[in-house]
Amino acid sequence: MKTIQQLRATFPRPGRVDWLGLRPARRATPVRVSEVEAHPLVGLIGDHGKMAPARLTALSGEMEATSRPSNPAIPGGPGKRQVTLIQAEHLPVIAALAGLEQVTPELLRRNIVVSGVSLLALKDARFQIGEVVLEGTGECHPCSRMEENLGEGGYNAVRGHGGLTARVIVGGMIREGDTVTALLPEPTEKD
Repeated sequence: MKTIQQLRATFPRPGRVDWLGLRPARRATPVRVSEVEAHPLVGLIGDHGKMAPARLTALSGEMEATSRPSNPAIPGGPGKRQVTLIQAEHLPVIAALAGLEQVTPELLRRNIVVSGVSLLALKDARFQIGEVVLEGTGECHPCSRMEENLGEGGYNAVRGHGGLTARVIVGGMIREGDTVTALLPEPTEKD
């Protein structure tokens, strides 16, 4: 018989990235992209105008001449919402609850739509998408914009189906079609 920890670490199959979106500015509609760069200090490059921090040159230790503006998140702090994810399987449920024929990812304002894996099971866990490692930091609760985007009762239609927030642990590229895989926790002395 498996322990609860073993059950929580067991997934029937990996998931898949179905859609990626970046919001060019606050309150702007997300724009679909085929790939996005994730950075541990910033989140998704281009989301809300975020840029990668300037780089130090390896030999001199000085900032490169073409430094880029940044909006750094503090690891373990405000960066808990660097990335937002939602399950593709929940889109028809939200549409049904809102009384709509369909709901698109743009209306829900999330960055990544995944299918085939339970996002809630990735809360407080690390997972890999393509070459990027993320850590699920909490549920992505709906905001008042859901009333604007989905109509009266839109907020409640999204409750319980809003997805997951995450922070970037290891940066890199995320592309549509990438695999979403839960990473097993490091074994403890008891294991």
